[in-house]
Parts: sequence; C-alpha cells; structure tokens
Amino acid sequence: MNELFFLLHREFVYLRYYFELQLRQIFWYWIFGMAIGSFISVFAKDRIHRLFAGMKEKKWGVSGIIPACLLGIASPLCMYGTIPIAASFHREGMREDWLASFMTASILLNPQLIIYSAALGRTALTVRIVTCFLCGCAAGFLVFLFYRKKEFFNFNGFKEKASRDTHPDLLIRYLLNFGRNIKATGLYFLFGILLSAIFQRYVPQDFMIKAFGGNEAWGILMAATIGVPLYACGGGTIPLLQSWLMEGMSLGSAAAFMITGPATKITNLGALKIVFGIRRFLLYLAFVMIFSLLAGLLTSALLTSVFV
Repeated sequence: MNELFFLLHREFVYLRYYFELQLRQIFWYWIFGMAIGSFISVFAKDRIHRLFAGMKEKKWGVSGIIPACLLGIASPLCMYGTIPIAASFHREGMREDWLASFMTASILLNPQLIIYSAALGRTALTVRIVTCFLCGCAAGFLVFLFYRKKEFFNFNGFKEKASRDTHPDLLIRYLLNFGRNIKATGLYFLFGILLSAIFQRYVPQDFMIKAFGGNEAWGILMAATIGVPLYACGGGTIPLLQSWLMEGMSLGSAAAFMITGPATKITNLGALKIVFGIRRFLLYLAFVMIFSLLAGLLTSALLTSVFV
C-alpha cells in the first residue's frame, strides 16, 4: 500500500512539474492574446467589418480575395460570430468568393491566436500566418472558379447578433469583454496544459519523432487527421503543439494540424453544414484535408531546403 502511494505521489509530482513548467512558459502569451483580442473586439471590430462591407463597392474582381482574407484574419470573432456577420454581408450583395476568403481566414486565425502562437517560436508563427492566409485565398479562388454563376452559401435563418459591448464606459466595456474571453477559453487553456504534461510524461520522444518528425506525407496526414478530434480551442492546443514540437514533431506536421484543427472544430461543423449544405460541406472537408496536406508537405520541403 505504501509502495502504491509512493508511486502515485511520484507521478503526481512529475505531472505537476510539467504542468507548472508549461504554464510559466505560455501563460503570458495567453493573457496578452486575450488583452489584444478584447481591445480589437471593443475598439476596432466594427471598423474592420465596415471596411469589408465597403469592399462591395470596389471593382477589384477576384483580386479582392486578398484584402478580404486579411480582414478575416484581423477580425476577432470566432466562427459562431463570423457566420451571422457573413450572413448580413451576403444579404447586402457581397461577392461570394470574397466572402469565402473572409470566412475561411476568420475561422482559421484571429489576433488572439496569433499572439498565442508566438509561444511556438518565430518560425512556427510565420508558418501559421502564411498557411492560413493562403488557405483563405485558395478558398475564395475556388469559389470564384466553380461557383461564379451560382450561389455557394445558404445563410437562411442566420441573423447578426447584437453586440454585447454596449456599456457606456469604454474601460468597463473592455474589462467585461476581457472577462468573457477569459471565461470562454480558460478551461480549454488549462486542459491543454494538462494534456501537454501527460504527453511529456508518458509519450516517448521516439514515438513523436517516428509518427510526426519526418517529412513524409504519412506523418503530415496523421497530424492533419488528429487535428479534427483534438482541436477544441486555439488557446488549448498551443500547449500541446509546443510540447509536440519540443518532442520532435516537424513543422510540416504542425502546419497541417494548425489548418485542420480550427477548420474542422467539432462545435463548428454543425453550423457549417447548414451554411454549405451537405454536398458543399463535403467539398469543404475535402478542401481542408487536401490543403493541409499540401501545406505540410510544402512547409517541410521549404524548411529542409533552407536549413540543409
């Protein structure tokens, strides 16, 4: 009995050590990401959306997917916030290829997640920003190419939600938004750190290197696949990615995971199925998996050519 207690206590000490180490490494990135995201949501969100809405008066053609994608990345909204605002843009006559680019980029990346991802290092952060931007542009271009003369989206039943940032005092408005962000992501963040501690303690480094450390398509495809069930919140997956990269995961595999994770987050898929319809929903899933695989392979190839 004493031996069992000693073993359990030892494992608890190890897990606490890894948990506290990971928490110290990433906590301030999370807090700073919350602060920046809340600032943009309170003081800049409406301006970003007005800029996008104003694009419909421009005659940029397919090249408009680029600013649409950049504005999608700048938008602080999550997917459930993005779809209602996209529905209002659609009703106002926004081009569907621009809308596809804006929505895809907004789902994949936002200012908070950019700050979180800085904890992964400069190279991983650059890979995330570039691949998400290219994914948004690719989505817009494909809608332009194949749905130029027919509707791609079905926003029936989606209405723009009333803003919760309405307090007359700007400081209190900001603090309320910041508190909501902490409440929405805090448990996911702590759970991600706990999972990271468990991986570091019990998953051998050799396994990570063999599974995700090479440049082979199989490892990248596996990383893209596990992004589907594991991704729950951007803040929650950063600790996992950080520990996986330390254990030997290649940046190509990480790039694939960072695309499929937010793009196929379980809580998002129901709403996306309604917006797309079953046929286009399946096309969306195929696009995400193929793009993530190509992004991972290209990332690995480019980094190998640079550092070898």
